[in-house]
Amino acid sequence: MSVSISRFTLPETLEEVPEDIREAMLAVQEKAGFVPNVFLMLAHRPQEFRAFFAYHDALMERASDTLTKAEKEMIVVATSARNRCLYCVVAHGALVRIYSKDPLLADNIAINHRVAGLSERHRLMLDFALHSAIELGEFSTEWQMRLETVGFTLDDCWDIGAIAAFFGMSNRLVTLAGTPPNAEFYTIGRVPKQPEESARQTT
Repeated sequence: MSVSISRFTLPETLEEVPEDIREAMLAVQEKAGFVPNVFLMLAHRPQEFRAFFAYHDALMERASDTLTKAEKEMIVVATSARNRCLYCVVAHGALVRIYSKDPLLADNIAINHRVAGLSERHRLMLDFALHSAIELGEFSTEWQMRLETVGFTLDDCWDIGAIAAFFGMSNRLVTLAGTPPNAEFYTIGRVPKQPEESARQTT
C-alpha cells in the first residue's frame, strides 16, 4: 500500500490485513471499482476500523423517518467543508451527486449552503447540522420546533446531529493521517451518462 495514503504505518499488502477487514475492502472495491483511501488508512488499527464502520453503517444505512440518503450525504458535505476536510468533501460530494442526481449540489453546499438555492427544509437541516458539529450543539425546544415545521421527526433530529458529530470525528482522523481523496471521487456523478452507455450497463 502507498505510504502517501497516511502518515501512519499501513500493512504492506492486503494479505496482511485481518480477513474480515480485507473482505470489507474487496466488497467495496467490487462495487465501486476501487478501495476508498479511508479504508486503507483505518487499517492502521483494525479494532478501530471495525468500530468506525459499524457506527458509520448504523447511521448511514438505517432507514430514517424522513431523512433520505441524499440528505444524509448533504449533511456530511456541509460539516466536512466547515472542518476543511478535503477527503470527506470530495468523497461524500460524489455520493450527493449520485443520490440527488444533481451534478452541482455538492459543490454549492461545500461553498455556502445558505446561498445555494436550497429548500427551507434543506437549509434548516444544514444549519442545525453545523450547529451540532461546529457550535455549542445544544438541542433546544426551539430547534426541535423549527425542524418539525419543515417535516423532520424527533428521530430525524437525532440522525442529523449524530451524522454531523460522527463525521466531525472522521474529518479530524483523515486530517490527522493526511489521507487524500481517491482521484476517482472527483468525477463521479458530474457528467450524465450517455444513452448508449446506460443501455450497455443494463444489458
